[in-house]
Amino acid sequence: MKNIGILTSGGDSPGMNAAIRAVVRTSVYHGLHIHGIRRGYQGMIEGDIFKMKTTDVSNIIQRGGTILKTARSKEFMTDAGMKKAYEQLQRHNIEGLVLIGGDGTFRGAAHFFEQYTIPAVGIPGTIDKDLVGTDFTIGFDTAVNTAVEAIDKIRDTAEAHDRLFVVEVMGRDAGYIALYSGIACGAEDILIPEQHNNITDVLDRIDFDERRKKTVHILVVSEHDDLGGAKEVTDSITARFPHLDVRACILGHIQRGGSPSQADRVLASRLGFAAVNALVAGTTQVMAGVINDKVVFTPFTEIVKDGSYINPDMLEMIRVLSS
Repeated sequence: MKNIGILTSGGDSPGMNAAIRAVVRTSVYHGLHIHGIRRGYQGMIEGDIFKMKTTDVSNIIQRGGTILKTARSKEFMTDAGMKKAYEQLQRHNIEGLVLIGGDGTFRGAAHFFEQYTIPAVGIPGTIDKDLVGTDFTIGFDTAVNTAVEAIDKIRDTAEAHDRLFVVEVMGRDAGYIALYSGIACGAEDILIPEQHNNITDVLDRIDFDERRKKTVHILVVSEHDDLGGAKEVTDSITARFPHLDVRACILGHIQRGGSPSQADRVLASRLGFAAVNALVAGTTQVMAGVINDKVVFTPFTEIVKDGSYINPDMLEMIRVLSS
């Protein structure tokens, strides 16, 4: 193997640039030619591919986003799109791939490699932390810290006005950002898609706080919670407690941006280094992750979480600590 390609796909996450840096410099160390593929699988289809050198990744470890750009490609999910992508890889003599992204990236990879044989190793770059095979994904720590900073500020104004705030955070089908940020900020309630939430139970908990004269209430909601998100929950609270000053706050894409945290920079560097070493050693069709501080490799077909498990001790802890 002399030529490998690297791409970032799906949603961006802080730390992707740190991973790109690690992949490029480890590749050069091994004497490999490294090719950047812009805009993920769509760029692969269109041949938006260029040679990279170590200076291309200078001064990027602290930058959010991705210098390779990213995109979601519906065309890549078709047989014709995959054929075009493979032909472009052959045209550029690319013999191996490093893929940085989330579950959509690796679902696409699994389908692609069913038809075309080319070694590939994945790196988990997603703020959602929704992949099996790693304790944390690149970007999660930064996204949680961003949410924590925002919720802390919201609590300040909630205290000043005796308001109830419903704060919606990202996470898609996973509630980890809501869970971790809510615990860190002392939220009175946390609603996540992994558990069934009854709006009556939520309202009863608010009523209990009202009767014991607790005037500030922060409720953190994951964006795909089964109650419908911040606006719907706010409407339900206002309908039952019209005397309360209730506000919804959707943090949105602020959680994707910004300089990555120390934890995300180190994780990205470890996984980028490990991914190239795995390719060189002949390991393929796996995602590199870190479990119990050790690098592990999990097949692409096994890394998507089923969304059924959240540590019940953490959920019980929320109820106890917010009382």
